[in-house]
Amino acid sequence: MTISRRNVLLGATASAALLPIAARAQTPEVAIGIIYPLSGASAQIGVDAQKSFETALEIINKDFDFDLPLARGEGLPGLGGARIRLVFADHQADPQKGRAEAERLITQEKVCAIIGTYQSAVAVTISQICERYQIPFMSADNSSPSLHRRGLKFYFRAAPHDEMFSAAMFDFFDAMKKKGTKIDTLSLFHEDTIFGTDSGNAQLKLANERGYKVVADIKYRSNSPSLSAEVQQLKAGNADVLMPSSYTTDGILLIKTMAELGYKPSAIVAQDAGFSEKALYDAVGDKLEGAISRGSFSLDLAAKRPMVGKINAMFKEKSGKDLNDFSSRQFMALIVMAEAINRAKSTDGDKIRESLVATDIPGDNTIMPWKRVKFDEMGQNNDADPVLLQYVGGKFVTIFPPQAAVADALWPMK
Repeated sequence: MTISRRNVLLGATASAALLPIAARAQTPEVAIGIIYPLSGASAQIGVDAQKSFETALEIINKDFDFDLPLARGEGLPGLGGARIRLVFADHQADPQKGRAEAERLITQEKVCAIIGTYQSAVAVTISQICERYQIPFMSADNSSPSLHRRGLKFYFRAAPHDEMFSAAMFDFFDAMKKKGTKIDTLSLFHEDTIFGTDSGNAQLKLANERGYKVVADIKYRSNSPSLSAEVQQLKAGNADVLMPSSYTTDGILLIKTMAELGYKPSAIVAQDAGFSEKALYDAVGDKLEGAISRGSFSLDLAAKRPMVGKINAMFKEKSGKDLNDFSSRQFMALIVMAEAINRAKSTDGDKIRESLVATDIPGDNTIMPWKRVKFDEMGQNNDADPVLLQYVGGKFVTIFPPQAAVADALWPMK
């Protein structure tokens, strides 16, 4: 067979045309594990989390004109345009199930990093597995202060913890007292897992330091079928402020029991969790007008940073909800992890860890009211400034700190 020069040229042209397709096909995917409660009492948290991570994934893998790491351009340029693939796992709010799922994601799904977990008690076991396999773990929305103090090298948290959140609450109390508001006594009400226990300890310590009297310090059993005895104690104490640290189902039971027993505190200042969840307000919102919760995120920021509103619209299209304290932290956790993997130019755990240690993202390049994202030697970002949000007219408005506030606090609550 005679091969003409024309055939050679045509063959070369065809091969060249195929090269970009072949190159794209060979571009590796970067697998990241996402562990949340996708079934059980906290399943709605997991469902919403999926939508939040999928929103961040879309921004990373596609091209958007946002002042956000990896928004412009497609994929991870440090890895030749590789796309991120998320592998979801269900821990069912069970620490041991979380441990097993983390191990499966690492050994079978070959993820290079894991993000989770909503319940702090589950984060304890998952982060230990990640440490053993030297895989970075990003604690997206766990707020227990003890989590980053266990000497783990592969643990990172971009968001605030409950000592930071509680300090913001007491700064707010101090500011209100200066304006003449009577805030002298507090009732602490917290569930008995690591989240509630750490929160209660942080608040008790701050109350003692700042000169507030704690008239009730109640630890109750998580997912308790009844809170009548505990609410009777709260009613007897009649503190100026009730400070609950409760997940959603407990929060709903608490508020319903308070209504049944005729207990109406002057103010509720909550440690987030259930008190930032739409499900709680759908169930008892008419009894929570004026309730205050701490948070990491404020949708009010969209007025100063328009991309926040645009990203919220993307999330809302997927979930039917606005971004809240959890979904915003979940969104940022994936952005921060992907940014570090991109700079590492590798899916090797040690290299990603080194990149996370070197992270320094200005607050303006996030959707949060934070100064920046930069991790200390324990993997904690100490520049994640909390805000206080008040539930007014069916939505949350930012009331503290002054530089982020869009309204004055309504006190007492209705």
